[in-house]
Amino acid sequence: MLLSNQQMSTQHSDFAASIRDYATRGLATLLGIEIVELMRHRVVATMPVDNRTHQPYGLLHGGASVALAETVASLGSMMNVDHEKYRVVGLEINANHIRGMREGTVRGTATPIHIGRSTHVWNIEIVDEEGRLVCISRCTVAIIANRPAAER
Repeated sequence: MLLSNQQMSTQHSDFAASIRDYATRGLATLLGIEIVELMRHRVVATMPVDNRTHQPYGLLHGGASVALAETVASLGSMMNVDHEKYRVVGLEINANHIRGMREGTVRGTATPIHIGRSTHVWNIEIVDEEGRLVCISRCTVAIIANRPAAER
């Protein structure tokens, strides 16, 4: 199920570009999430803290942090599976919001805790521009078999 190092090295640039394009659709685009680094064992993305990501009191919304966390975790899992055979979907996520922010940019970094056949578990740290921890999250991603369109 996992791609070999040789498969990844020969496909990496095209593969990463297609994943980067795919990942910046939908919610990620609405929130302004930008992919900075995309590797099998590390994914980094930034997100602005502005009117798109604020809660009513003008602080970074916890749900926006969770969306950033799940985005980088899911991208990491996408980098570790054969897309012809498998898909990745979020299964569980938790987050502890440590520091509030009113403006600026946060950076989310996902690193794997476990890369298995049916699940991946990622640790995600979200920091402010000074490197101070804003949110810590853990995300479990399920690896599921692709089904023909007729079976979906």
